[in-house]
Amino acid sequence: MNTKTRVIDLIKESKSTAFSFEILPPLKGNNIQRVYNVIDKLREFDPKYINITAHHSENIYKTLPDGTIKLVNVRKRPGSVAIASAIQNKYGILAVPHLICQGFSKDETEYGLIDLNFLGVFNLLLLRGDIKTIDPKADPKLYHSHATGLQEQVNNFNKGIALDGSTFEANETPFSYGMACYPEKHEEAPNMDSDIFYAKEKVKNGADYLVTQMFFDNQKYFSFVERCRKEGINVPIIPGIKPIVFTDQLTVLPRVFHVDIPEPLASDLRKCKTNDEAKAVGIEWNIMQCRELIAKGVPSIHFYTMMASDSVYQVAKAVY
Repeated sequence: MNTKTRVIDLIKESKSTAFSFEILPPLKGNNIQRVYNVIDKLREFDPKYINITAHHSENIYKTLPDGTIKLVNVRKRPGSVAIASAIQNKYGILAVPHLICQGFSKDETEYGLIDLNFLGVFNLLLLRGDIKTIDPKADPKLYHSHATGLQEQVNNFNKGIALDGSTFEANETPFSYGMACYPEKHEEAPNMDSDIFYAKEKVKNGADYLVTQMFFDNQKYFSFVERCRKEGINVPIIPGIKPIVFTDQLTVLPRVFHVDIPEPLASDLRKCKTNDEAKAVGIEWNIMQCRELIAKGVPSIHFYTMMASDSVYQVAKAVY
């Protein structure tokens, strides 16, 4: 594997719809073998790259041995940078760590970019990240409020401009990155036109490709892509797919991720009495989704594996 290869090049060079997936770093104290087990299961489908999520620390109340309760700051899933390097070295597959601006200071981001460069990890996914558990007392000047600010910092780093304005010899291999988009509108966007405006800004400022939030209605994806193309957004727009595996996801996913569950899928899920039944329904629905997406010539499909790696395997086995 050439670590200088870009994700965008692998997608464009693929003769068929490319396969990729996202993993979570193990919870603090757990072994990286859990990550390897997921990769070992899915590598037969020739993943072009593997994404690694990033997780900021959060304030939680912890009961101490003496019974008192104390507010402590905990990062539950550390190690995204190290896991990205480990994956590339062990499997020869491009790793794409997430960089998030919420919960990581601008300084921490710069140090992360320095480490990633030293490790030969040059592909990134830039995201705002979850804001629900951010410390409200944190100084907002120390953080980027949106992914576009994070994008500007990465672009400056590629030019050899440090956070403090000083200059350094630009790295031989610049960072290449994708960013997120939302076929059903970001929860904070006032309307879809505004959402597409920001997607266009991300591309204009250097995003090589866009990856969608999960969706279950392919027509929403196709309509979104059509609107983007009319606005001059011509980079690959990669559909993000997540299998449903639990009965309660019928209500949890719309509430947490602001996505619609089409009525045929919702109807089937309402009939499920167990999680195993819901898992089977989720697999069949995703197989149908992916077959249609592939038939329509999407450049790549990206799978979200959280608590769903077995289902992703079954879907990929049926369509790849």
